[in-house]
Amino acid sequence: MKKILSAVFLLYLIFTSSVIAERESTCYGTPDKGRLEYGWPLPKLGKNFQAYSTIGVLAGRNYVHSKVYDVVVDAYKILEKTAPRKIYIYGETGWAKGGTFRPHKTHQNGTSVDFFVPVLNSERVSVPLPTGPQNKFGYAIEFDSKGRYGNYSIDFEAMADHLLAIKQSANMHGIKIRRVIFDNELQKLLFKTSRGAELQTAFTFSKKKPWVRHDEHYHIDFIVPCKGFS
Repeated sequence: MKKILSAVFLLYLIFTSSVIAERESTCYGTPDKGRLEYGWPLPKLGKNFQAYSTIGVLAGRNYVHSKVYDVVVDAYKILEKTAPRKIYIYGETGWAKGGTFRPHKTHQNGTSVDFFVPVLNSERVSVPLPTGPQNKFGYAIEFDSKGRYGNYSIDFEAMADHLLAIKQSANMHGIKIRRVIFDNELQKLLFKTSRGAELQTAFTFSKKKPWVRHDEHYHIDFIVPCKGFS
């Protein structure tokens, strides 16, 4: 069974790689009402990052607009130099063709990405947040008001580094960022980091209470020129 799954995954990677080499993406509409053509799948893993779930990747829940792909991947390359000991995990993004992406209200046109918070273990070492079927692939994890979950604690400094690497990469690619959604109370701890003031200047953080808490992950909407949706 494992050999069959490995073969399927290899074929998946070969197919998606050919898609990336052929066409730039085209997005339509908005993150909450739109679609996507020629979406690009984010890599399952890299030197300092990985997807939240192999199952999610095999199901095709990791597609983005090609311009967003470039921003996300190049941000991780920046972090290889600026935060070499940190591990990052990205969450769900959208379908290859966009459209309704349950249970999310947005993620419909390839311009939305979820990133799980980087965490430290009890020994203050950067480790992957445990995401699996038992906790709805990470989305059922609940951090307390101090950013703690069991033996894990949010690495707010590493999160700040990642956000600013995203900003740097977006600037390089001529892409803007519409907003960042993150738990309102935990935002206060994020802004207390050494780069907190810089974050508040660089980004628009949503102040509205989201329909789900957004404590275990932060959601970013990118601004990419999209065609009208019909």
